[in-house]
Amino acid sequence: MTSLPTRRLGELEVSAQGLGCMGMSQAYGAGDEAESIATVHRALDLGVTLLDTADQYGQGANEELVGRAIAGRRDEVVLATKFGFVKSEDGKVAGIRGDAAYVREAAEASLRRLGVDHIDLYYQHRVDPTVPIEETIGAMAELVQAGKIRHIGMSEASAATIRRAHAVHPITALQSEWSLWTREIEAEIVPTCRELGIGLVPFSPLGRGFLTGQITSRDDFAADDMRRNLPRFSEENFQLNLDVVDAVRAVAGERGVTAGQLALAWVLHQGSDVVPIPGTKRRKYLEENVAATLVELSAADLAAIEAAAPTDTFAGGRYTPEMESLSGH
Repeated sequence: MTSLPTRRLGELEVSAQGLGCMGMSQAYGAGDEAESIATVHRALDLGVTLLDTADQYGQGANEELVGRAIAGRRDEVVLATKFGFVKSEDGKVAGIRGDAAYVREAAEASLRRLGVDHIDLYYQHRVDPTVPIEETIGAMAELVQAGKIRHIGMSEASAATIRRAHAVHPITALQSEWSLWTREIEAEIVPTCRELGIGLVPFSPLGRGFLTGQITSRDDFAADDMRRNLPRFSEENFQLNLDVVDAVRAVAGERGVTAGQLALAWVLHQGSDVVPIPGTKRRKYLEENVAATLVELSAADLAAIEAAAPTDTFAGGRYTPEMESLSGH
């Protein structure tokens, strides 16, 4: 086994880059369990320790898959999962629950599906606006006391809510979207986390694959690919955004790396408390992503990237209005 550089999320030490496992079970077309498990094994062999899943990915199927993949290698893994989304039988998001009873119920179900006796980093996937955050974090703190989870995380929460939560129990990490094409958290969220000593875990650091430069047409998406329904991939925004990616790809070419590696290296250079979790279900892309941890960027490189993809340059929102309404509480 090789070892990647490590970073700290609060008191938790992890590899400088993690692996997002969602796409192995939902959202980006058909899955391949054998290749997905091989990808997890390859990640561990390369020194990736942080694996990220959630109870809602594939209606629990993703946790089960990750559980099978880490069987016999549990001690190599910093295992992260999330709770909060409630889905209807057809798989649609029906709401969010953060009440204490649900926190306990969800944790037990995740432990069962993962086949483990503890979760290293347990996130509230989205804040329930109908339940005081103190109740949710209080219930999670009881799970820490019981040894069922080791660290508490939050996802897509507002700065004010993060402060309230951290006052109840130390928050180890905040997971939010952060990449060259999503930079909203830089204004208030990132400074708040740094003030409180909370690590940052950017999801979709490759812009849902768009920043790799490998997606050149909406026809590249399978019929059931979630990106078909996201505003940034709409007919009217696609080409505008592709033009920016082409500029990023040109900068990458000058530096002898792929566009995806440049985009990941940019995220990694935002601070030593930043641990991106690019998602993939294939070993080939995993290896390309992991290599980005070794890419050094000079001040001139960062300036060139900024010039190619200035803040707010991308067209369209991150999510549909319905999904947007679930974030930022």
